[in-house]
Amino acid sequence: MVDTADPAERVLARVAGYESRFNARFAAYFDTLAATMDAPAFSRFTPECVGLLRELSLRGGKRMRVVLLYEAARLVTDGPVDGLDAAALSIELLQTHGLIHDDIIDDSPTRRGGPTTYYAYREKFPGRPRTALGLAILAGDLALALSLRALLDADATPAVRQAMFEAQTRAAADTFVGQIADLERDFTTGPADEEILHSVADYKSARYSLLAPTELGLLAAGGEPGRHAAELRRYARLVGICGQMRDDYLDLFGDPGVTGKPVGTDLREGRHTYTVRALLSAATGADRAVVASALGDASCPDQVIAEVREIGERSGAAARMRAVMRRHAEEASALAAGWHRRWRGDAVAFFTRLPVWSVERTG
Repeated sequence: MVDTADPAERVLARVAGYESRFNARFAAYFDTLAATMDAPAFSRFTPECVGLLRELSLRGGKRMRVVLLYEAARLVTDGPVDGLDAAALSIELLQTHGLIHDDIIDDSPTRRGGPTTYYAYREKFPGRPRTALGLAILAGDLALALSLRALLDADATPAVRQAMFEAQTRAAADTFVGQIADLERDFTTGPADEEILHSVADYKSARYSLLAPTELGLLAAGGEPGRHAAELRRYARLVGICGQMRDDYLDLFGDPGVTGKPVGTDLREGRHTYTVRALLSAATGADRAVVASALGDASCPDQVIAEVREIGERSGAAARMRAVMRRHAEEASALAAGWHRRWRGDAVAFFTRLPVWSVERTG
């Protein structure tokens, strides 16, 4: 039977399949972990911690890192590849670690429609805030350790396991550096330098959300990512910048009914994002003063946020952000299109389309 499906439709079908299959594997992983976790017999806190990790990990998310992993392996082969399932677990456990620690840093009460791990512990221990904080930190640490152990237990050759372990630990370290730089960035006065914003996006998210899954997929499939390291890093950086810029854009110009988040959070928290840079660079006179007064005002009223949003549209800041996002996406797509000469075309098509999807998303 001739396959008449549009190439984009085939990619989207594969993406949906990855998400469904991985969610089932992730649930089974936590079932096994709960039954086999080595902990003192008296400990109630350990199984409760594993339960909170499970609940957060399975609560949602698009699993795009898992998609990247499997599509990266498809660059080399469409056959079965040993070690991919373990690498997928490792990627998402590292993400769980990051979510838990992000929510502690941001003092966030909710995540993906439910309580954060930190606030779950705060509710459990209302009179012992240090205990709640300590257990939340340790839950994130446990997720990181489990992430690395998943690679060491992978069904792959020792050389592949070692290479994947090194790639994942490097990505984790880069992410921690990115988090530090992200906090440092908000101490700037005036619009943040664009290269600072690019570097934060690269270290904080691109290296572990894009580069590491791509490297892990190629390593498992025998694709030797080291031979193309500079090109893969460039691609991941460009797509990471697009994604972070889109997040920042949606924080002010998005539809709360679609994003599930209120607008203006970054402004109220005083975060020097791409959007804040665009606003401060484009607005003048009284408009700039309105933006500056809203920045860092935790009690900034909704009507002022709406005024800042209108200033962003009127000054051209929003349009310029959309243009810059599109330019970066097109550059990344052109870079990936050049992979046809060495890798499989159907997977190359995914990497070619991904940058455009990242800037067109609405939530």
